[in-house]
Amino acid sequence: MTDIDRTTARRVLDLELPDNGANAETVRDYLIALLLEVWDQEQDFSGKRPFGNSGWQHEIYAPLVRAGFTPGSFNEYDELDGEFDYRDADKLILAAIEELGRVTS
Repeated sequence: MTDIDRTTARRVLDLELPDNGANAETVRDYLIALLLEVWDQEQDFSGKRPFGNSGWQHEIYAPLVRAGFTPGSFNEYDELDGEFDYRDADKLILAAIEELGRVTS
């Protein structure tokens, strides 16, 4: 699906997150919490507000930019500005999800 190598995908999964709606410490934890929410809520799952707030993707996007995984900048309110390319970040997240499926203990 993506052309991002597995090492980069693992680094994305291990990226630490600031406070977020899923109470997740890493991107890995966040994605697992999201899947658990989908499973638990079934047809009542809200893709717009899975953890009670909209814009939840930014809880991962902003740390990806700050860690240098994808280009972007922030406005005076510490929000991603219009120069941010969601497609680049989504490729990283998709690669991380694929890698999450490969991770074994």
